[in-house]
Amino acid sequence: MEPLRLVQPEPGQSRYAALAAALRARIVAGEWPPGSAIPSEQTLAGEHGVALGTMRRALELLTEQGFIERSHGRGTFVKPALNGASMARFFRFGDGSGQVPASRILSRDALPAPAEVARSLGCGPGETALRLRRLRLLAQRPCLLEDIWLPLPLFAPLAEGDPAGWGDLLYPLFAQRCGVHVHRAVDSIGFGSLAAEQAHALELPPGHPCARVQRQAFDLAGRCIESRTTLGDANAFHYTVSIT
Repeated sequence: MEPLRLVQPEPGQSRYAALAAALRARIVAGEWPPGSAIPSEQTLAGEHGVALGTMRRALELLTEQGFIERSHGRGTFVKPALNGASMARFFRFGDGSGQVPASRILSRDALPAPAEVARSLGCGPGETALRLRRLRLLAQRPCLLEDIWLPLPLFAPLAEGDPAGWGDLLYPLFAQRCGVHVHRAVDSIGFGSLAAEQAHALELPPGHPCARVQRQAFDLAGRCIESRTTLGDANAFHYTVSIT
């Protein structure tokens, strides 16, 4: 019989909040990977020596925090990692069929992270990060230009090999090659104009107005593991929000 996993709340912390923190630590440590089922309420309550109601409240808190999902009749699951969250959803290109844009890695370099990127990634001043410059295409026409910064050594496996075989979605690649699962992402939208090099890549005239999407992506532990800038034709920008 396994020993009880007793949890001692911090001063002023409820027992269920302490339990939620302990379960969250097990998720972050990879005991239950994204998308996998976790043990039943009864099993977890027995493991921790608490009442079923206390464990149920702890799981409700984890649900509110976005770490787990509960499915009636199926069980409780660690929230799956993000696979897409494509930037193309902000734009109207082509026939609007919703197809995933093709990807082409234009360059891959280990460089000192710019100050703003370093702050986002939690890097020290001048610390080296991996920069990917990626072009997205629809019907073989360029539509989005991206600068993607990734911390090292976490993403060292992507610094080697031929990126031509990476596929069109990066987040599944992060999981497969680096063991990094994207839990959530925050996008900020702004506007500007294209520099000559950016305009050339997108086959637009220099100075053309562009929409700029800044993304920070986070893993289960809350670390920022990606800082991305996406540029696209401002005339194709489209954003819809439902207010109820």
